[in-house]
Amino acid sequence: MTPTLVTPQTTIDHVALVKLGDTDLTFISTQDLRNHTVTDSAGKDIGHVSALFVDRKDHRVRFLQISAGGFLGLGDRVFLAPVEDITNLHPLKVQLGHTLDTVEAAPLYDPVLSNWHDAAFWNAYYAHYGLPTMTWPGY
Repeated sequence: MTPTLVTPQTTIDHVALVKLGDTDLTFISTQDLRNHTVTDSAGKDIGHVSALFVDRKDHRVRFLQISAGGFLGLGDRVFLAPVEDITNLHPLKVQLGHTLDTVEAAPLYDPVLSNWHDAAFWNAYYAHYGLPTMTWPGY
């Protein structure tokens, strides 16, 4: 279920998952999940996919950034979920394998203060969702 990307030649100089919108990467097909509604395992709305985090080394989407609440982007609560937690894709909808309570209890994500270049930061999300942690070779 992981979307496939095409990339121009780039130099990777450090550990990083980066927001897809901050790169020059593009999707091969119509698998872009941004702006899709996100539901929990029971079908309850959580929010929408506001960004995708891509591994700069292998160009794979690794995380969904989910925004919930707020109005016109103000006051949104932001959550992260590994793409491995996606159980179903429907037209304009992504269903996760966990409940809203689990998503809300995920490690705190602050787009300004979070250390995106630290493998432990990302692996805390895999552990929270009960998924095997990633190995980040070459980082």
